[in-house]
Amino acid sequence: MPDRALEGRRAVVCGSTQGIGLACAIAIAGRGAAVTLFSRDRERLEGALASLPGEGHRVRVADSRDTDAVRRAGREEAALGPVHVLVNNTGGPPGGAIVDATPEEFLEAFRSHLLASHVLVQAFLPGMKEARYGRILNVISTSVKQPIPGLGVSNTVRAAVASWAKTLSLEVGAHGITVNNLLPGYTRTQRLTSIAAARAGAAGVPQETILAGFESEVPAGRFGDPSELAALAAFLAGPEAGYVNGVSIPVDGGRTLAL
Repeated sequence: MPDRALEGRRAVVCGSTQGIGLACAIAIAGRGAAVTLFSRDRERLEGALASLPGEGHRVRVADSRDTDAVRRAGREEAALGPVHVLVNNTGGPPGGAIVDATPEEFLEAFRSHLLASHVLVQAFLPGMKEARYGRILNVISTSVKQPIPGLGVSNTVRAAVASWAKTLSLEVGAHGITVNNLLPGYTRTQRLTSIAAARAGAAGVPQETILAGFESEVPAGRFGDPSELAALAAFLAGPEAGYVNGVSIPVDGGRTLAL
């Protein structure tokens, strides 16, 4: 019998046209939730919608870099009824040494990651409190435990989101709401390919060489699949995870050395 633990619940999944975001949307819909796919590209959202199992799904368009637009979209979604599950997820900032980063690059990253997540939580929190049920999941990076060389802006903003999430978990836990972070390691996504391409170009070596080097760092001996992180997201979204709160969980094949 299919697991329908999220039947009657509504979920919003950000950055859900591809990769980890789409995989999370599919997994959460598979547990019975009505899912709103949230991203900036309507055409790609409409295409992704067809891959979701179940019924009652929709799309919502806003660019994470535009805080006012995200806030409006969140309020419009909340007006339709309580949102019980929020998956904050967006593409990572460009790579590069932190010393070379411009103030504008930091500001854009904070808008896309921290501020977009924050205004959505503000929009959905009243409904979660009323329902006495909320699951806020943030897809971040293993860099919150172990900074990744060459990703200076990303390391900085991911750590900020993790601290924001931990603080939020302390404030909302008494309302039946949990806040947790998922930390993907090397996962077969467009993000991994773009990072490998940039490093290959800088080093003057084939992209396959960079990817092989990445893979050699993983004790599991392979890259992850988005569906593997999505399975954790679907669990954390469910009622059985109600006592898991304020944690950051790596999904990285054992690569992260920090405890």
